[in-house]
Amino acid sequence: MILIAKNLLFNRRLLVVLTIISLSTTLSAEDEKCFVSLMPKDGKSGWEKTVNTTADGYIDGDGCYMAKKFGDFVLRFEFRLKEGSNSGIGLRSEQGQNAAFNGMEIQVLDNTAERYAKLKDWQYHGSIYGVVAAKRGALKKVGEWNVEEISAIGDHIKVTLNGQVIVDAKLHEAAPGGKTLDGKKHHRIFAKDGYIRLCGHGGGVEFRNMRIKEVN
Repeated sequence: MILIAKNLLFNRRLLVVLTIISLSTTLSAEDEKCFVSLMPKDGKSGWEKTVNTTADGYIDGDGCYMAKKFGDFVLRFEFRLKEGSNSGIGLRSEQGQNAAFNGMEIQVLDNTAERYAKLKDWQYHGSIYGVVAAKRGALKKVGEWNVEEISAIGDHIKVTLNGQVIVDAKLHEAAPGGKTLDGKKHHRIFAKDGYIRLCGHGGGVEFRNMRIKEVN
């Protein structure tokens, strides 16, 4: 009887675990609906012809634009850093202009590199460059893949890195009257749309599984 009771208890626990896994999988699939791949290997990725890819099919983040403008969206991707690497994600930017000061730039770089030992708070990975400082501690070691989501809905910008929210800001509150942390003029900081760009800064950053969902 004791053995039967133990087996029943085990089966019930197993059923609960399997139910949770199934529910999680269903929710994950539902959450990914309406996202469109931005990977060149998947065909019409939406990048201009200047986009570079590695031998493994990853995007080399060394400077390229999306071929169309985006307003409100959620951008998801994985990235891997090399030692001392530096890139960035330009949002609502203008072509041919510095994304950090003509739109926004979300920092993507190796915080641990000696060359970046004296960064300002608003220069660390995930920060809206010069405008909002990101929380630190969520970035994985150099060479490991990170998972990131950038949500840009109106003036609400949210950055989630490896499951941790590191930026959650409203631009009009973060930069009242256009005043920013770095004291510089950020043209188009309140722009409603613009180009998404991978900012080179020397490269060394690989992107994979990049996809986007436009929000109406």
